[in-house]
Amino acid sequence: MTLNSFSLYCALTLLATATASAQTYPAKPIRFVVPFGPGGVGDITARTVAQKMGEAMGQQIIIDNRPSAGGVVAAEMVARAEPDGYTLMLLNNANAVSMAMFKSLPYDTLKDYAMVSTIAGFSAAVLVSTDSPAKTTKELIAQARTAGGKFNSGSIQIGSAQYLSAELFKSMAGLNNTTIPFNNTGALIGALRGNEIQAAFEFIPPVLGQIRAGALRAVAVSSKTRFALLPNVPTLDESGLPGYDVISWNGIGAPAKTPRAIVDRLNKELHTAANSPQVKQRFAELGIEQNLKTPEDMRAFVTSEIAKWNALIDKAKIPRL
Repeated sequence: MTLNSFSLYCALTLLATATASAQTYPAKPIRFVVPFGPGGVGDITARTVAQKMGEAMGQQIIIDNRPSAGGVVAAEMVARAEPDGYTLMLLNNANAVSMAMFKSLPYDTLKDYAMVSTIAGFSAAVLVSTDSPAKTTKELIAQARTAGGKFNSGSIQIGSAQYLSAELFKSMAGLNNTTIPFNNTGALIGALRGNEIQAAFEFIPPVLGQIRAGALRAVAVSSKTRFALLPNVPTLDESGLPGYDVISWNGIGAPAKTPRAIVDRLNKELHTAANSPQVKQRFAELGIEQNLKTPEDMRAFVTSEIAKWNALIDKAKIPRL
């Protein structure tokens, strides 16, 4: 057998093996790594679609919560996993932010991942306590300018989309207050209610119930358009910070070199699950807006998100880590 013939034989053998593997996939439970703790919007989104997908695929999809700053630990772990479709990652806005925010990472979101599909998108809210004197963005900015060192804002972890949303707000409003990072939403909201911070930047889904119940006040949302479930809350763009537009998203990624047939199967099952009445209802209750894509469209989207965050970090002069 010549060298060329042997190379062709090896290629055909690998293709046949991958095809056979895809045809029997999944033959065992699938691990779905979520880089957040239980109970947050990312965790709830993952669990909602995973349950429906698992039912259709005849195998359990097990959520593995691996919280870490910027999702770096979880992302590296999945990027190095066997590319067989049995380890998946809840990719999210933090993976794009991290590529822009950190000077070096142990993984590359674009090179080390096969994109499956985005799942959903959601806005952040600028929150104050119910006894805050600020009822609008302009009043909040005025408060920050006159309070000196007694005004602080808060967000989830340094390097998160929420943190950069707060830093972008500071830059566009011409403020120099401190943004204090917290480990989770509960600690952030507890600090806001305890007057440790005077404003909080957090995604809407985990705090929507408290906003509706009047336990928190939303003075603005971060997206370019108003949030459908909070129609009376203006955007930052229309509240004196023209051009402010930050949304978050999540989706499913697999290790690079995962067979395309498996990626396509996961894409199909995710789209079917997300379009089911049960999942649509759950998303609506949480204020999560469905946003499904092809693998190619997700890759283009993530590429554009990394470029966007690079530009925002440069514009706001936020130090890279």
